[in-house]
Amino acid sequence: MNKLRPIIITRPLAQAAVLAEKVSARGGEPVIFPLLDILPLADTAELQATLAQLNRFALVTFVSPNAIDAAFHYITQWPSAVAIGIVGEGSRVALQRHGVSSDNATIFSPPDAAKTDSEGLLQALDLPALSGRRVLIVRGESGRELLADSLRDAGVDVWSLAAYRRLPPTLTPAVAARLQELMNSQNDWIITSSEALKILIQMVQALDNTAGNGTGVVKIQQKNLLVPHARIADTAHALGFTAVTLTGSGDERLLDALQFQL
Repeated sequence: MNKLRPIIITRPLAQAAVLAEKVSARGGEPVIFPLLDILPLADTAELQATLAQLNRFALVTFVSPNAIDAAFHYITQWPSAVAIGIVGEGSRVALQRHGVSSDNATIFSPPDAAKTDSEGLLQALDLPALSGRRVLIVRGESGRELLADSLRDAGVDVWSLAAYRRLPPTLTPAVAARLQELMNSQNDWIITSSEALKILIQMVQALDNTAGNGTGVVKIQQKNLLVPHARIADTAHALGFTAVTLTGSGDERLLDALQFQL
């Protein structure tokens, strides 16, 4: 087999390290370049108080592995009577790290591995059965409102709970130089968030403004992207990327797709 091109992993640092190990095990050359920083909340009082009363909810949904990891910092044991909603296989793996699986909890997830998002999760839920009941959405300080709005439209009593903060990386001279180097070399990029992809374009535009030209955006748009969700693929096409591989949810599908990136 031909040697794979370096693969740029853009997940937040903690998750990027795990995926980098898997890429190396497949014979690839991982390069970690996070496009989002995940930080704890400045004040966790509401987070802790709400998570101490999980039995009040019929369903708790986690929007990402980051939400799971942040929440389980304060959860010692999951109440078996409370169902869980997740949007991707990465979240299922995160739950397993904390001792929660389909063996000891009811877990709802999108039925289509290529559509692991809020729309997919809504398809898996029995909305009439949730009408009039409390559902908790654990998320970052900001994010899409589609899940919450759709549940409210179905008569659900929705509670949203921030568990962490998401921030773009600071474009220091060192980060700018690293990004310029990556744009000028042959590589493929794993993008697991539409927000991260938009941040990447913004960072490249900032480099172009400093250099006084627009060549950086053109270069980054020509990179091959591997994305797990159809919504991220749509975002990539809207931003002008021309080589986008939709892999389906989960690290294994991403890794399998890498075998064809020569």
